[in-house]
Amino acid sequence: MNAFASRLAGEFAAGRHLCVGIDPHPALLADWGLADTPENLSFFGRSLIEAAKAGGAAAVKPQSALFERHCSRGVAALEEVLACAREAQMLTVLDVKRGDIGSTMRGYAEAYLADGSPLAADAVTVSPYLGFGSLRPAFELAGETGRGVFVLAFTSNPEGASVQRAVTVSGLQVGEAVIQAVAQANAAAAPLGSLGVVIGGTIGALPPAAAQMIAQVGGPILAPGLGAQGGGPADLARVFGAAQRLVLATASRSVAGAGPDPERVARAVRQLTANIGFLGI
Repeated sequence: MNAFASRLAGEFAAGRHLCVGIDPHPALLADWGLADTPENLSFFGRSLIEAAKAGGAAAVKPQSALFERHCSRGVAALEEVLACAREAQMLTVLDVKRGDIGSTMRGYAEAYLADGSPLAADAVTVSPYLGFGSLRPAFELAGETGRGVFVLAFTSNPEGASVQRAVTVSGLQVGEAVIQAVAQANAAAAPLGSLGVVIGGTIGALPPAAAQMIAQVGGPILAPGLGAQGGGPADLARVFGAAQRLVLATASRSVAGAGPDPERVARAVRQLTANIGFLGI
């Protein structure tokens, strides 16, 4: 089991399944009384990391695009946030959703998964829609450096269904084929593989074949949608069933919305952590 999988398995064993999203939307910054500047993006991120740590969250998930919109200074702020998380010994999932081919994918992998990169996280999100095999450079580098990769399978945005629920020549939906490929890659890993899938926590019932595959995926399941997007423990149970023990459920606005008071934010984290405390791995 690689370093990321080992640390995450420890969090799951302790019943910690919450991932706090760090999404510095301009409106959220304004709610905190902050101007939309790179410096305040860094402050916002560091504040959420402190609250996540104090509230017992398993991980934090910065949304890269909301930093990148400030160009080089925003990327520098993201580097500061990732450095803060490393210093706090918080697991990081960097939400970049990159997906490309050949040397281009290798370039993305080196930015986010290579030792020594200021943008390196413990795990990243990737998009498989140029073919699952196109992600191999990310899988290989993550394996070499002990990091993790979450592959988009079934996302909660309504537009995703036109691709993710399309039926392939094998008879599987595209999202099912992604889950199957991740399960095969994790087959030799125990008790937790380093490749995971992204499945929205608010997508409702999945096809029976997908539900069976999720139970056998062998890696973590990143489940956005907890809290402000309407998802709760009942939704996680309905979508994931026995695989709940593999779920890393993400919440962003429902945590940041409690700010800027740090104790209120930590209390929000504590409450969500308690609500989704599945034991089992």
